[in-house]
This record gives sequence, structure tokens and C-alpha cells, in this order.
Amino acid sequence: MDSISLIWLILIFVSFVQPILQQRILVVRRVSAIRRLETKRKSRVITLIHRQEGISFFGLRLGRFIDIDDSEALLRAIELTDPSVPLDLVVHTPGGLVLASEQIARALSQHEAKVTVIVPHYAMSGGTMIALAADEILMSPSAVLGPVDPQLGGYPAASILAAVERKDVNEVDDQTLIFADMAVKAQAQVRDFLVLLLTGNGMEQGKAEEVANTLSEGRWTHDFPITVEMLRELGLPVATDLPEEVREIMDLYPQPKQRRPSVEYIPVPYGPRPTESDPRPKGRQA
Repeated sequence: MDSISLIWLILIFVSFVQPILQQRILVVRRVSAIRRLETKRKSRVITLIHRQEGISFFGLRLGRFIDIDDSEALLRAIELTDPSVPLDLVVHTPGGLVLASEQIARALSQHEAKVTVIVPHYAMSGGTMIALAADEILMSPSAVLGPVDPQLGGYPAASILAAVERKDVNEVDDQTLIFADMAVKAQAQVRDFLVLLLTGNGMEQGKAEEVANTLSEGRWTHDFPITVEMLRELGLPVATDLPEEVREIMDLYPQPKQRRPSVEYIPVPYGPRPTESDPRPKGRQA
């Protein structure tokens, strides 16, 4: 084998091994970051992070979302946690299957120790349902949750019912009527489950029904951002002292590489700038 062929073999080997090594290093760094957060909060930390977001338009989601694999893995993690150990679940998701979201939420609500759902950026739809199962929702000041109104065939259940109500029943085709019947059931099921979660966390029955109706009745579009202030007005237990370790964890779940980043900045903290009248820094001066 000549030297050129050897060089090519080395290059091919490096190009094959390098991504594997990078992924292994990333996994080790994630585990280390999770361990630091667990040590700081004296809890078990679980992550539910979907970073490969697609396009979301009025409830139609493309990309990764909460599915049965997620619920199976999360239920297993909760089962492996002693009932006396607090749980911290870091959630970053556009939502997903109602069945999977309900399974996760129910398992969290049944955990005896304190459960905290941590939302660094957003937890929409099924992610919001999971957050409502927590004893405390810990968010960054700019993070948001979303409505939990059910979707059928890519359409909001509330919109299907509104469309049927505006027409004579004899002018509506059978398939739409079937969708309307399913929409009524879906709304009732989601609303009742939200009431169960909220009352299980100590909220008064009447208030829980009011909050459940607000989140599930379809008063907003499915991608409407519900802010920290709005959540507090609803009476939900929201705090904003997000640990820095959570942001470190999010950095270790990068989006797929693009040709160039859409956002760039110098990654260091910035303090107040000196005023024009006194551009020199304060302290000892020559």
C-alpha cells in the first residue's frame, strides 16, 4: 500500500469515527450537567427535550413530539425513583400525543415527593398538560406554556364544533358530524383530566374547573403563548428562579447543524455600560 492510499484510509477512518466520538463526549457532558443539577437541588432530574422543532401553524406540528417511546422511558425513570426523592423534569417540547402526555402527567401526579417541571423556553400542548401535574412549575421569565385544547385531524376541536353550529345539520356531511361528536368527547376528556390534575395538587374544585375550561375550550389558537404573568393570574404555582445548570443542559441538546447560525452573540455576561460623561471605569485611577 502506497502512502497516498494510507492517507486516504486514515482520512476515511477519522471521518467515520469523529462523529461517534463527538456524540459520546456530548452524552458524557449531559450526564455531568444533570448530576450537577441533581446535587444542587437534591432531586432526580429527568429531561424531555425535543430540539428538532419543525413548523407549527395553528396546531399542525411537524418535527419531534411527545410519543409513546417518551412515555415508556419517563414512566420507567419515575418507577426507578424512590417515592421520597423529589423529581425535576426539564421539559422543552411542542407537545404530542394526548395518550403519552396523560400517562406522564398521571405518573408525576402520583409521585409522593415534590415534583417540579422546569421549562427553560416552552412547553406547549401536551407539555403544558405535563406541567400542570407538578407541585411547582419553574420557568425562565420569558418561557411560555400553551393551550391544551384537543386537535382532531389537524383541526382544533373547538373550531370543528363552531363550524357545525353555524350550519343546518342537514347541510353538514356525515364525516364532519362524526368529527363534531369526537370533538365534544375529546374536549370533555381533556377538561376532566385537567381538573383531576389540578385538584390533586390542592386547587379548589371550582377554581380547577375554571382553569381547565380556560386552557381546553379553544379560546386561543393552539400555538398561543401563555406567559408567566398569565399563568400566575390563573392561580398556578409558577416560579422564575431558573438554575443556570438548566441552561447548560439545554446547550448540550443542540439543533442539527446548519450552514450558519441564525443567532450570534458574544457568549459572556454583559453589565451596565459606562456613561458618556464618565467613560473611565470606577475604582482606583492614576
